[in-house]
Amino acid sequence: MDRLSAVDASFLAQEGRASHMHVGAVLLFEGPPPAYDDLTAHVEARLHLVPRYRQKLAFPRLEMGRPMWIDDPRLNIEYHVRHTALPAPGSMDELRLLAGRIFSQRLDRSKPLWEMWLVQGLNDNRFALITKTHHAMVDGISGVDLATVLFDLGPVPQTVQSEEPWHAEPEPSQAELMAEGVKGLIKFPFELAERAVGALRHPGEALREAREAAEGVGEIVWAGLNPAPETPLNVPIGPHRRVRWVDSRLDDFKEIKNSLGGTVNDVVLAVVTGALQRWLRLRAPRGSNCVRSCRCRSARTTSATSSATASW
Repeated sequence: MDRLSAVDASFLAQEGRASHMHVGAVLLFEGPPPAYDDLTAHVEARLHLVPRYRQKLAFPRLEMGRPMWIDDPRLNIEYHVRHTALPAPGSMDELRLLAGRIFSQRLDRSKPLWEMWLVQGLNDNRFALITKTHHAMVDGISGVDLATVLFDLGPVPQTVQSEEPWHAEPEPSQAELMAEGVKGLIKFPFELAERAVGALRHPGEALREAREAAEGVGEIVWAGLNPAPETPLNVPIGPHRRVRWVDSRLDDFKEIKNSLGGTVNDVVLAVVTGALQRWLRLRAPRGSNCVRSCRCRSARTTSATSSATASW
């Protein structure tokens, strides 16, 4: 049993009927699609490289500690790897509508928290994969783990070391889950004491961590005292999603990054911030609070990025 971290558990707690906490991607490919059986066999053969995808959540009763990851003895690869096709002519708009419908559905918490859809029927001899994974399982960076093990950088696939046939560990009883939760509660004060001793041994590092924690608390307090302004985006939402995307060249982002410094993420952040600012200014009456807030928040966001991004 592997207990969720406090941050991962918070992703579960924040999820509701309208606020989904999964991350997703739409991957486009040129050429004919693979056979469904070949794709499922390929995914299953590499799942041992990301064992979390074989696990599901277990919740101790009486809220005795955070949820835990346990092996799913009834794992059905065909439930998680699904197959569908677009109606002719298979345009990008139809693919977006399909992605929106898939992202609108909450993941089943009684099973491993991921799905992959093979989408056939795209025009111009293409196919797509749509992936959906809960944020509690992977964050925005490690979320590429499944894609990393499924795809190769070269045209010739690398040989993946085979493993012994996988057998799930028996599901723990509620008594075992509660006992594990109690262990975590008992360990907590000792962990605090260990941190205190570590702070005495390494005061510089402890001071840095304390400063970062204070800055984080300050940002939360500031956000609470300065709620988001009324905008067309700051409204109650429902469970339904619509998906849009724009085409950009990675080489363009890299050229800006190489010329001005910073990272590709800095450049992307600047582009998104500028686009939202222009969109809000077009939607809001001139001189309204929306426009003034947009300018102030855009300035704060830009100043928080690297100087290179701010210059760009």
